[in-house]
Amino acid sequence: MSIEIDIATGDSSWPAVEPLMSSVWPVEAVKALPWGHLAFAHPDLRVMIDLDGDVVCHVGITRRTGTWNGRKVNIGGIGGVATREDCRGRGYAGLAISAAIHTLAEERATDFGMLFCDPHHAALYEKLGWQTFNGPVYAEQSGTRAPFTALAPYVFKIKRLLREGTIDLCGLPW
Repeated sequence: MSIEIDIATGDSSWPAVEPLMSSVWPVEAVKALPWGHLAFAHPDLRVMIDLDGDVVCHVGITRRTGTWNGRKVNIGGIGGVATREDCRGRGYAGLAISAAIHTLAEERATDFGMLFCDPHHAALYEKLGWQTFNGPVYAEQSGTRAPFTALAPYVFKIKRLLREGTIDLCGLPW
């Protein structure tokens, strides 16, 4: 068994992750979710875990300048977390998320990490050190700035831990 972690640019690496994403998040199943109608940003980078030649886990990284209480902040967005069903429970998602945070920290430009999740995934992120963000979050949808309440916001300290206030993603959520 051979495991490799690869970090690649977002759009150019889509063909490698598309089969995984389609199996974990089928289009029809996503449409049925409360957030299935929303538009999401494409990641700038992708963390991919390859097991014997197959991508079995994915985490997207979106770099964004947003605002916190009206002040500019550099946010490291984590999204598109997916692990192939037969590979779950082995720690791959945690490994990929840790690699994403490490990448953002090494760049030295990101203030904090942020992700959005369904309540049933919250325990995984909390176990990895993510904390709830208590305040309104705004994002773009259909060209308009609007409250983003479809998924729960979580933050991770890179340079600073911002747990309260108002965050504007200044673009699509991830």
